[in-house]
Amino acid sequence: MVAALGCAICVPRAQAQGGRCGAGVDLVVQALEKMSASASNDQLGDADQLLKRAAELCGELGDAWYYRSLVERKLGHAQLADFAMRQAQLFPSDASAEQLNPFVLSTPAPGRRAVTSNGAPAANASGPSGPPGQRWALIVGIGTFTDQNIEPLKYTANDAQSFEDALVDPKIGGFQADHVHSLLNDQATTKNIKMQLNWLARSAGPDDVVVVYVATHGSSRDLDTVGVNYIITHDTEIGANIDPDSLYATALPMVEISNAIATRVKAQRAAIFLDTCYSGNATVQDPKLIAPGIKNAAPSTETLKHITQGSGRMVFAAAGTEQESLESDTLKHGFFTYYLVQALQQEGGSTPLSKIFDYTEQHVSQTVATDFKQYNLQQNPVMSRSEDATDFALAGS
Repeated sequence: MVAALGCAICVPRAQAQGGRCGAGVDLVVQALEKMSASASNDQLGDADQLLKRAAELCGELGDAWYYRSLVERKLGHAQLADFAMRQAQLFPSDASAEQLNPFVLSTPAPGRRAVTSNGAPAANASGPSGPPGQRWALIVGIGTFTDQNIEPLKYTANDAQSFEDALVDPKIGGFQADHVHSLLNDQATTKNIKMQLNWLARSAGPDDVVVVYVATHGSSRDLDTVGVNYIITHDTEIGANIDPDSLYATALPMVEISNAIATRVKAQRAAIFLDTCYSGNATVQDPKLIAPGIKNAAPSTETLKHITQGSGRMVFAAAGTEQESLESDTLKHGFFTYYLVQALQQEGGSTPLSKIFDYTEQHVSQTVATDFKQYNLQQNPVMSRSEDATDFALAGS
């Protein structure tokens, strides 16, 4: 993973400098959102400027220097790339230690060869060689937060547990219990989630199936931005006066999950379920706030595209842009996960995920429109995939 890890070095200095390193972390996140295997020169130039500014704000932010070296190299600026790499070595970060590279996909699109960071053919260059092998999953459900300024969620932990139960059920997913790692509430810190993403990347092979499920608040960077940029973890800090720098320094950037799936997970079959735009109370006048000034937001189209880079990726978002994922006191669950699990129970784990989605989308949309008609609320789940033909089942191909 990437940006916020480097802030482990910077947090004390950030406090001393009025949060400048927190702002620097956010600039790195913005840069990473522009860095991909298909990035244009204009996008690379924008990323370069953001990384320069991040390093100016926090000279000890190793991620800024490391990623700037990659961008400068990509732009053909060898001397600047070498200088930035020397700076990165002075201020180590997990990104540089693990040699993360958002320009190199772990599962390239059909017709493109997979390569390692030094240009050599990757082990999975030819794609899956047979039927699905082992199955791995990371389940995250967060309803409680150490910062009491963040609105708690009633049923996200229940949702995560229900989804995990479906995965390990021999009649549905058939996942081995020790291949499913679950982080609920106080276990789901930013650090722990990153560690478990690393576990997935290390564990899953090209022929395996990988599942990532996340249920919690998702925030946009600004009130006028619709893209989800941060996952609110159990230990995210906002503060009574709503300090964006604390948010940037402690939450989990969505781009870290995107890059983990796109560039580090080798499995040719990966399904990501994002229930990350929760509203704790759908009946209040303005349900779109995690806390005053921090908006809930669903994954943007750009976020979904970022995750589905390469091949064999399917992403399921609980709600469309400008919508929120709603909880039901009657169901004791969020609508999305309730009907997702119901679809798996009724259709079975050998049913293609596109059909599971069709059932989920239909029931969520109809039920929310009916139950919250007086509030004119809608929730329409969204599916995105690497190619139109991408499809697989949790329990088989």
